[in-house]
Amino acid sequence: MERTIEQRVSIKFCVKLKKTATETLKMIQEAFGEDALSRTQVFEWHKNFRDGREDVHDEQRIGRPVSTHTDANVKKVRDVLNNDRRLSIRMIADEVGIDKMTVHNIITNDLGMRKICAKLVPKVLTDEQKERRVAVASEMIDRLQTEPEILDRVISGDESWVFEYDPETKRQSTEWHTSASPRPKKARMSKSRVKSMLIAFFDVKGIVHKEFVPPGQTVNGEFYKGVIR
Repeated sequence: MERTIEQRVSIKFCVKLKKTATETLKMIQEAFGEDALSRTQVFEWHKNFRDGREDVHDEQRIGRPVSTHTDANVKKVRDVLNNDRRLSIRMIADEVGIDKMTVHNIITNDLGMRKICAKLVPKVLTDEQKERRVAVASEMIDRLQTEPEILDRVISGDESWVFEYDPETKRQSTEWHTSASPRPKKARMSKSRVKSMLIAFFDVKGIVHKEFVPPGQTVNGEFYKGVIR
């Protein structure tokens, strides 16, 4: 409610500055973002203040006020979020048919939820892949107890795309000069557009074999057999 009153005061201030309703709406949306009043509300309050209204609070109503913070609306908000957790407060309010402030209170207080960004990880593994990794790691730990030198006989490999060249960075080109020396110059270079796939095998001591994949070659099991031979 405090945010709503704050916006009504802002609308009243814009009216005093002779701002149009459209200009006022744009300023309110820019200032308050997702919590901004709807276009209809801004235009309605803009007209009221322009017609001489001074009070920014709602008029006293007879009878008990109707609350939109009900168990039914909590369930509606929960169902909407279960279908799509990326919806904004405004979208949820439009979907359920209640005001944004109530939606925000339901999400944060009743449902105990907050909006967070996704965490970037190298790979998203399935439950089966995770279980397999745990099993292999446990097996390796057990073997290390009986064969401490086993890792000395392990060779691992992987492939990666590499660029034909990497341009020298500005920091890499720095040199020591006196204040009287002219500033060195270098031609601007863009990053290489030509890239090749590099296959490398390594053990505990370092790289034991590396080679570039020929252009157009499909990297599959048959190709790797030839590399291993």
